[in-house]
Amino acid sequence: MKFILPLLFSLTLFANVIQTKIISVDNDTATIKINNIQKGISGVVVRHFTPKNSSIIASASVEKFDKNTNTATLKLSKFTLFKNNNLPSGKWKPKVGDRVLLAFGYDRGLIIAPNEEIYYTLKRSMKNEVFIHPDVFTTFLSFKGHGTPLKEDFKGFCNNTTIGLLFFYIDQKLYTTDCQTFKILNIQDAPLKQTSTQHPFYSRIKEIETNWFGKGKEKLTVYAPYYYKLLLKYNKDNQTLLQQSKKASKLKKEKSNG
Repeated sequence: MKFILPLLFSLTLFANVIQTKIISVDNDTATIKINNIQKGISGVVVRHFTPKNSSIIASASVEKFDKNTNTATLKLSKFTLFKNNNLPSGKWKPKVGDRVLLAFGYDRGLIIAPNEEIYYTLKRSMKNEVFIHPDVFTTFLSFKGHGTPLKEDFKGFCNNTTIGLLFFYIDQKLYTTDCQTFKILNIQDAPLKQTSTQHPFYSRIKEIETNWFGKGKEKLTVYAPYYYKLLLKYNKDNQTLLQQSKKASKLKKEKSNG
C-alpha cells in the first residue's frame, strides 16, 4: 500500500501540554485566558501547595472559547485517573490561581482501524505519537465482557493506560478525538484502500469474551456504521462527520437495492 500523505496533525495541533491559570471559578465551571483553544480538549487542574509540592485536584475540559476576549470556559469534574481506594483523597476545589494543564496525555493514543495494513500504515505516519496496541484494548473488552466497545470502555481504558487521544479510521478519513470528552478535534483525509474489515477493529486477538446480558454484550458485526453512530452521539454539530455518515448510509442502500 502506497501512502505518501504525512499524518502530522497530532504533532502540530497537540505538540505540547497547554499550561495556564484559572482566572475565575463559578461552581463547576472556570475560565482561563488563552489565545486560542479548541472545544473538547481535556486536561487537569493542579494545586501547588509549596514550590516543590503539588497535586491534581480536578479534571477539566473546554466547553467554549470566546475569541473576542481570549477566554475559554472549562467544565470541572472530579479527577479519577489515578483513583486508589486505599489512599486518602483531598477534597480541594479549584480556585483562582490554580494551574490548568490541557491536552493532557495527548502524546499517547489508540488507533481503531478496520484491518492490519491500515493500522500499521497510520501508525508509521505518526512517528512521535506513542500508541498502545489494540490487543491491550481487546483484552480490556474481554474483561468487561463487551463485544461491542462502548464510550465508557474507551474512557476507562484511556484512564488505565494514560491515553489522551483516540484515532478512528472510517471510510478514508481519520478522526482524532479526545479520550475523555469524545469530541472530534481533527478530521484528515486518509485515502487508503480497504480490502478487508475486522470486527470490532483490528487486533491480533480474534475473539472477545462477552457477557450474556447488559450493554455491549453483542458481538459487533459492522464497522463503519457503528463508529459513525458512536461519534455522532457526542459530535452532533460536526457537519463533516454527519455528511460522511449520510453518504455511507446512502451507498449501503444503493448496493442493497442494486
